[in-house]
Amino acid sequence: MTGEHAFTRRVLIGGLAGLAGSLRQIRAQNDEDPLSRLHLAHPRLILLDSELDRLRTLVRENAMAHRVYLDLERESERLLTQPPTEYKLTGPRLRTQCRRVFDRVSMLALMYRITQREPYWRRAAAELRAAAVFRDWNPAVFSDTAEMTHAFALGYDWLYNVLSPDDRVLFRDAIVSKALDQAIPIYQREIGWTRERYNANIVCNAGMGLGALAIAGDGGPDKGLDDKCSAVLRYAFDSIPHGLATYGIEGSWPEGPAYWDLVTLYACAFFAALQTAIANDYGLSSAHGVDRAGRFRIYVTGPTGKVFNFADSPEEIGVSPEMFWLAKRFGNPVYAWSEQRQLERGTRPDAYDLAWFDRESRTPLQPPAWPPDAIFRGVDIACFRSAWDDSNAIYLAVKGGDNKAPHANLDLGSFVLDAGGVRWAADLGPDDYDLPGYFGRQRWTYYRTRTEAHNTLLIDGDNQDPRAEARITHQEFAPDFSWVQIDLSRANRGANQGKVKQWFRRFALVQRQAVLIGDTVRSDQPVEVIWGMMTDADITVMGQTALLRKNGWNLAAEIRTPRHAVFDKAPIPSMPQQAKNTGFQKLIVRLGDKVTELDLNLVLTPYRDGQPKPKITAQFPS
Repeated sequence: MTGEHAFTRRVLIGGLAGLAGSLRQIRAQNDEDPLSRLHLAHPRLILLDSELDRLRTLVRENAMAHRVYLDLERESERLLTQPPTEYKLTGPRLRTQCRRVFDRVSMLALMYRITQREPYWRRAAAELRAAAVFRDWNPAVFSDTAEMTHAFALGYDWLYNVLSPDDRVLFRDAIVSKALDQAIPIYQREIGWTRERYNANIVCNAGMGLGALAIAGDGGPDKGLDDKCSAVLRYAFDSIPHGLATYGIEGSWPEGPAYWDLVTLYACAFFAALQTAIANDYGLSSAHGVDRAGRFRIYVTGPTGKVFNFADSPEEIGVSPEMFWLAKRFGNPVYAWSEQRQLERGTRPDAYDLAWFDRESRTPLQPPAWPPDAIFRGVDIACFRSAWDDSNAIYLAVKGGDNKAPHANLDLGSFVLDAGGVRWAADLGPDDYDLPGYFGRQRWTYYRTRTEAHNTLLIDGDNQDPRAEARITHQEFAPDFSWVQIDLSRANRGANQGKVKQWFRRFALVQRQAVLIGDTVRSDQPVEVIWGMMTDADITVMGQTALLRKNGWNLAAEIRTPRHAVFDKAPIPSMPQQAKNTGFQKLIVRLGDKVTELDLNLVLTPYRDGQPKPKITAQFPS
């Protein structure tokens, strides 16, 4: 067994052991009613009234918290004149409406609790009344139901003491009939998301758990409601470890940064609510990888705040307020630094950004300093940077991974590159989820999911094998030369009937000034190979060199080998009904002829207008 395979096996065993441990702890405690220690008074979820004075003091004394407060206040004032959300499906999803209700209710309810301004709670209650009488919360896509339940759990609990008796009954009945009653048969049959290992598991379990914790104890003499809430919590405790086991031991998430954000927010909200409502999260927040989840968010974020947006993720995913909660839970102030930095960039805050705000932050440069480079073996991603504290720093992120992962694109070997505040090598991001067959048989027909739309090799114009995996097989991190090698030999086996028998791709950050990319390809028969990189910069090609320019910065590209290869540029199509790719083009390398052997090596060097281009002579070891 190779060291790499042994490591992968240890990761898998560690994840399964963590799952088994969590299940044992939960089942050992399941003889006890989880509601036996329920905090009966409201509010009981996430932010107790005893914390409000601390929060008000924080807003007065901390400039960043005050800024977040003002942003939330401004948006709350605007919402006072907006009509409530209406039931409207977008394709098969109610997601947009559910998230709008959550954003509005969580913000307005929090601002009421801080300020005691009556218009805020009245407007939040109007939002809840409108959604309470929706014909359903779209149980066909149960994560929609879960997200709406999250909104109702906070609204019902945080505003309980000012709601009328009729509103309390209306909102409580909506949680029961539109959420908990829909979930229980799914739990009982152990189908769908209850045993899955990806985002829907955590979102649905957390949503149902929050709903149960919000309304438990409020059914009066009839204990039927408590029995139902207790049952839902037991089901959730049994189910959610399956999702939590998907975190890599180093905190990674295979569905990309946007889904990392979604699942981690929901997991943290559920953990926090368990602690405030019943003083016990049953060890769930101690599941393997959760303590390091914030590390993944930090390393996949470039110096301008854009993330390495592999899978169905945009390059800007907004705030991640769960970073504040993780910072406090695990005593890691670098997590708080990351979220404060995101807020400093002017990103619109979430209500949880204020509820969880942590002033105790520390940069990755303060002892013990974080290394500038990292590998995430659970997803086979490597990240490099020239500095932590410079918005113009070089940032390189590369991936192997698994094309079978949910939301994956056929992008093994792809990368992004930032320097000078510019994203030179870009991922175009996801397309419309409502395109026909986007998550089915037509997925690989859409441009943005195909191999040709990514910064990797295109071989014979074909997609990569949708079943392929690629692993990081070598790494060396050093101040002047950090590099990794990815084995992509299986990437095109299915698509090209095994024509490519070997493909290794190497990436290096050299002297913290330039990037080397090397591809070694061996094939049993001649194949056409095109190297490609998506960019919205201006491109000038000059044979074996190319110059990209944007915002007063340059990226010099040079082909070192083979000597007959030349740069070219190609337009990026905008297909009917698919996302527009306006402003982007593709820097490509043409070889002229098909090849059976290829050793392609390039250097990419960023530099500012008016400054000399750094001279880079380093090369990969033989």
